[in-house]
Amino acid sequence: MLIVSTLGAPPHRRSRRARARTAEREASPEPLPLTRLTVVTPEGLGEATEASRWLERVAGDADAAEAFVEAAVLLVNRALHAHATAAQDPYTTEVSASQAVATRIGYGEGEQVADGRWTDARELIRREPRRRRADSLMPQEHVAAVLGGRARVDPCETLLLRARLDLDQGRTREAALQLRAGLDALLAEPRQSGASQAEDLAALEQRQGAIARAAQVALGGDLDDAVAAQLREALQLAERALRRRRLRSE
Repeated sequence: MLIVSTLGAPPHRRSRRARARTAEREASPEPLPLTRLTVVTPEGLGEATEASRWLERVAGDADAAEAFVEAAVLLVNRALHAHATAAQDPYTTEVSASQAVATRIGYGEGEQVADGRWTDARELIRREPRRRRADSLMPQEHVAAVLGGRARVDPCETLLLRARLDLDQGRTREAALQLRAGLDALLAEPRQSGASQAEDLAALEQRQGAIARAAQVALGGDLDDAVAAQLREALQLAERALRRRRLRSE
């Protein structure tokens, strides 16, 4: 079950048509609402002592806690995706666990969790992976280059990025269709020199037929786990080729 609540929402000033008004010179920023998402699992935890042991076990195991959060985020994104398609709103975007202001795992009674409260909970402290300064600055430099007209975002980059999102969210059929288009676009672009890059592109060319067949099957039904694994491997190769190409072009 997914419970959505909005905290600290300022009053909305709505109008049928956009209107301009004089802005205060020293106006303070408008307060932003905070959306709280509570994912409630259906299984019970038994007595309080059993629930407490469960919480300590999950919170004390980084892998178990991450898996628990990933499952919750997957449910949230299923809801967001369903809303986007139902409302035909392409600007409804999915979320990741790293975007959360705070992440908590806990337990409580029905009325408690429905109101975003709990009997006991642990807040997870997410540590960002260590990255070299050059790696951190690279996206900023590329954004500046695109805005300055010195670089562009190629179609294959957009298509492969969408394939990654679909695959991570369990939408294998959509991932197959996006990957076929992204792979075709990537392999149609001018080749860069380099033995490693040539090897990856050659491997992708060999997989191109299998990906096309998977996309054709996806038009009519679900794909099995073996095909999903093929998609995942091909996408990883394509993403590596894109990263290598970006490094050469910066």
